[in-house]
Amino acid sequence: MSDLVTYAVADGVAHIEINRPAVSNSIDLPTALALDAAVQAAADDDGVRAVLLTGAGKRFCAGGDVASMVAADDQAAFLLELAEALDLAARKLDALAKPVVCAVQGAVAGAGNSVMLAADVIVAAASTKFVMAYPGVGLTPDIGVSWLLPRAVGQVRALEYALTGKQLSAEEAREWGLVTTVVDDESVQAEARAIAVKLAAGPVFALGQARKLIRGSWEKTREQAGADEARTIAAAVLTEDAQQRLAAFTKK
Repeated sequence: MSDLVTYAVADGVAHIEINRPAVSNSIDLPTALALDAAVQAAADDDGVRAVLLTGAGKRFCAGGDVASMVAADDQAAFLLELAEALDLAARKLDALAKPVVCAVQGAVAGAGNSVMLAADVIVAAASTKFVMAYPGVGLTPDIGVSWLLPRAVGQVRALEYALTGKQLSAEEAREWGLVTTVVDDESVQAEARAIAVKLAAGPVFALGQARKLIRGSWEKTREQAGADEARTIAAAVLTEDAQQRLAAFTKK
């Protein structure tokens, strides 16, 4: 992998960590490419049954690396390349057929929101602050946040969050539906890892396909969703996990 994004597998969980704590894990082009490679590695490894996503240090992710944007000779071309590279990594994470858990702390800003929302279960440290940040530097949402955010919190709240510079506390983020749960700062990574390990011990095909069905449902009609569900459950019943669990259930 890369020092910019670390990758390790244990207990069936691939731990992917953005590792630029000195700059609040802001993402430049090499980091975006490293994140993409880590997600691809998790997708390709049959031994990986769940993914844990974290950010090193005091803050989860400050979004795109503004310093690298300012330093670019052609800022528009650079931002296009960066946004496309990070969006590819985020879409791969979103499309994984394996459950994804994310732990956030300190701050989630800008594109950090998009990376976070690619997870299914989001555990936030109590002191975490959430902000869109784009208006503060005169830029617009990227990395799919304009698609993901209203689906998480609703259009009215998404617009308030995106346009006004509103900063959310962890509890407000939970009330809005931006994160799943809030825990003590000291417990956030341990809690997220415990959830990821529990999911990894579960029926990986069923859990992975459930996330894909739910996350992909926005683009389907009711008829299409039902048809996809029927095909998926028919495939699921043939898996070893399902056969063992069905047999155990009937014995009860």
